[in-house]
Amino acid sequence: MKKTPIIFSAIACLALMGCGSSKHAITDKTTSSKVIIHTNDVNPIKTAHASSYPLNDEPNAKPSNNLALNIVDYAKQFEGVRYKYGGTTKKGMDCSGLVYTSFKAYDIDLPRISRNMAKEGEPIPLEQVKVGDLLFFKTNGKHNAISHVGMVVTALPGNVEFIHASTSLGVIISSLAERYWYFSFVEARRIL
Repeated sequence: MKKTPIIFSAIACLALMGCGSSKHAITDKTTSSKVIIHTNDVNPIKTAHASSYPLNDEPNAKPSNNLALNIVDYAKQFEGVRYKYGGTTKKGMDCSGLVYTSFKAYDIDLPRISRNMAKEGEPIPLEQVKVGDLLFFKTNGKHNAISHVGMVVTALPGNVEFIHASTSLGVIISSLAERYWYFSFVEARRIL
């Protein structure tokens, strides 16, 4: 009896759980095939709900202050660091660890867990996000709670990019226009 498919399935499921995932494959349940969606093929912000999510008219919407830029620049130094649950260093980082560490470097204390971070600052409409704002997501289908956080690095009309730690790719910059992140998005909050 072959155990390889079962082991592979279990590993794939674990990789998608946790802080978040940057997988963009959608399984078609009728044919059991996967369809890869590239951000150039689908831009949900422009197509799905364009009228309800008009983003800032200012190119690269300015942060509320220079401190936000400094915090984002600090977070960017971790780009490429592998994912590690509970990690807060260049040896490994998780999503809330990245945000926690970046703000802590500038003497701003935030809770260590993303669902608790989502209680800090002020909620803001998506169309008003600026560099340094936080984006919160529900990425764990079993629990209806915030499970992932990212920090806005670019806010352009039709596209918001954020830095975060994904379980499969580590610390990366992703776009809210990517199907997975668009449909997992819950709210934006301003700390500064």
